[in-house]
Amino acid sequence: MGTPVEHVIATYIIETSLPLQHAAEVLAGEQSTGTFVRVARESDEVRARFAAQVESLTEVPLTGASALPGSIGDPAERRRAVLRLRFPLDNFGPSLPNLLAAVAGNLFEIKELAAIKLIDLDLPTAFAERYRGPKFGVEGTRRLMSRPEGAMIGTIVKPSIGLTPAQLGELVGELAAAGVDFIKDDELQGNGPNAPLQARVDAVMPVLKRHADRTGVMPMYAFNITDDIGRLEANHDLVVAAGGTCVMACVNLVGFAGLEFLNRHSEVPIHGHRTMLGGIMRSEQLGIGFRAWQKIARLSGADHLHTNGISNKFYETDAEVLDSIAAVREPLLGITSTVPVLSSGQWGGLAHATYAAVRTSDVLVLAGGGIHGHPDGSAAGVASMRAAWASAERGESVDQALSASAELRRAAELFGPARV
Repeated sequence: MGTPVEHVIATYIIETSLPLQHAAEVLAGEQSTGTFVRVARESDEVRARFAAQVESLTEVPLTGASALPGSIGDPAERRRAVLRLRFPLDNFGPSLPNLLAAVAGNLFEIKELAAIKLIDLDLPTAFAERYRGPKFGVEGTRRLMSRPEGAMIGTIVKPSIGLTPAQLGELVGELAAAGVDFIKDDELQGNGPNAPLQARVDAVMPVLKRHADRTGVMPMYAFNITDDIGRLEANHDLVVAAGGTCVMACVNLVGFAGLEFLNRHSEVPIHGHRTMLGGIMRSEQLGIGFRAWQKIARLSGADHLHTNGISNKFYETDAEVLDSIAAVREPLLGITSTVPVLSSGQWGGLAHATYAAVRTSDVLVLAGGGIHGHPDGSAAGVASMRAAWASAERGESVDQALSASAELRRAAELFGPARV
């Protein structure tokens, strides 16, 4: 018997005004062996071995959203379905860029489809044999920040742009003294002339080292090293040479191949920021859903990955956010676990509701305004976050947490009632 053919299963939501099976077969053909007409050498044998196949097609209700521009057929006949396509691994091999060409390439332009969104991927073990995934994950991150248990509490430098390196150093010293686990550059703070990467490293690392000398604990600082791929190694090396323990890369800006390139070189965890993902994910009609996207990001080496948090300031519902957190925590081909990063509008009053939903402390909770906007300053903001999460983890009520923590009560005066 021959070697069994391995496959990738790609799951889509599609809409079409044509018969569903016909539209599904057009998509399968376009993204594997087919073109708009049968060509020479496109034998039945070639099609049998290399053509994508319809695994399943399940009709679901329409949402009422408009059809994509240029789609054909009678709008009154439009239908919606969950489509699972089976792609032979032989078509692209265990290569993430070439996989994406098949499962998320020209298919978005097919006029037979009124909507098409990739929502999940089932990948064979060959991908884990080529891609090592995170080097540090949950365990390595906890070890480096000396936080063996409990939620990891972090913040984003605010204002995101405008602080001088000296001011940044002062803020980091205040946050470290308050007991924060993690601090990160904002995704908008790259290597600009006002506060270039070298100057930020020179301002931050001596402060963190002095704190570590006094306490034995050094908070993790994620320096944003996002840049052209040819600059990633040098930016990483600059941070590591100064004693830094984390770098941040904006996944969609350096690309999955850039992230994997950085992962192969990196000696510290990679904090994966999802900026620009809304442009890929937000529409119900078009793009790539978070479940599919995060699998590629994790295989490419993201040790931390942003999921947003409940009651966030952006468009996602709590249900969508919780599904994203669950997706990042699900095992993937045996690779090291990635840390879900909860962010966007987070503050201490969300701790109990979040913990009740996720039932884990293996999360990195980032509060920007929720810490820096605290009425009594950033240190009190950190204290309010720590008290709220510790209370939730002990199984206490929100009222008990408020009663025990003046900092949390003060936060609630500004941000409103805590969620239960």
